[in-house]
Amino acid sequence: MPKRKKMKPEQTPESSPVADTPPEDQAVTDGAVPAPEPPPGPPVVEPPEEAVRRLSGELEELNDRHLRLAAEFDNYRKRMVRERAEMRERAQAELVRDMLEAIDDLNRVTSLDHGEAGVKDVLDGVELVERKLHAELERLGVERVGSEGEVFDPNRHEAVGTMPANDHEQDGTVALVLQPGYRFGSVLLRPARVNVFVALEGEA
Repeated sequence: MPKRKKMKPEQTPESSPVADTPPEDQAVTDGAVPAPEPPPGPPVVEPPEEAVRRLSGELEELNDRHLRLAAEFDNYRKRMVRERAEMRERAQAELVRDMLEAIDDLNRVTSLDHGEAGVKDVLDGVELVERKLHAELERLGVERVGSEGEVFDPNRHEAVGTMPANDHEQDGTVALVLQPGYRFGSVLLRPARVNVFVALEGEA
């Protein structure tokens, strides 16, 4: 009998050997220490010539800025001085303008015929001028200081004499106003000159 040829078993994909290799982008091992970075190079040193040029430019810029600020401040100071002078001049002009009407009344009094004008006419004219002046001063904020019977205050009164007090209640009060004082706001322009009541020693 003829001999049968032995059939070689067919190789299947499952039975073929496959190399177990990791992919290229897969880490080799977990927790591996990374390679150290190369040390930095030596620091860049600025050449002396360039440093001098840079510092000279910065110094010149600072100097120019200082000069501009100084010039601006000087202009501001001059402007403030000029504005204050103009404000003072306007205030004085307004004060004089408001006094002109009272001055006109005073001129009318002084221009009266001496032969025809009586004492009453002169007094009435002077009183009219005085009232107008006081009204204008009050409008400007000027307050009259000093009145009889008020307690003497050395901050507002100037004692030029004394008078005997009738009782202890009069002691230390203003007896007579010789010259009124004036105050503008919180500024005392002039203290009132007064006589003050003083209790006599040994008076009960």
